[in-house]
Amino acid sequence: MSRRTADAEPDRALQTVAGSCHCGAVRFAIVSDFAELTTCDCSICRRRNALMVKVPETALRLLAGGAALSSYRFHTHTALHYFCKVCGIYTFHRKRVTPDHFGVNVHCLEGFDAAGIPVRATQGAQMA
Repeated sequence: MSRRTADAEPDRALQTVAGSCHCGAVRFAIVSDFAELTTCDCSICRRRNALMVKVPETALRLLAGGAALSSYRFHTHTALHYFCKVCGIYTFHRKRVTPDHFGVNVHCLEGFDAAGIPVRATQGAQMA
C-alpha cells in the first residue's frame, strides 16, 4: 500500500464495475478503489497500449465467456495474459510479480472515466 501525503488524492470509495471484451463474449466485474492506474513498457504492453488497474484475484469475477478466453505467456512464462479468442481484445492478466493480482484493461470497463486518476509508469522491460 502506498502512503498518501497531504497533497495526494483522497482515498476513493470501492466500486464494482462491469467489463467486457469488444464482442461481449467475455464479461467480468471488478471491485476497486482505482487509487492509481498503470502503464508498462514491456514488449506486449507497449504494443497493446495497455492502461491497467491492479486488483486482487478475489476482486475479479468472470461473469461469462470462460470458454472464449485464450491466454498467452512469454519471457519467463509467469504472467498469464488473457484475451477473447473471438474478437482478440486483451481483458486482463495475472501479474508476474504479484501472481495473486490481476492487471485489468480499464478500456474494457463499462462507463469508466480515467480522468483524475494518477497513472504510474512501470518498467516491465527491465525485469529479468
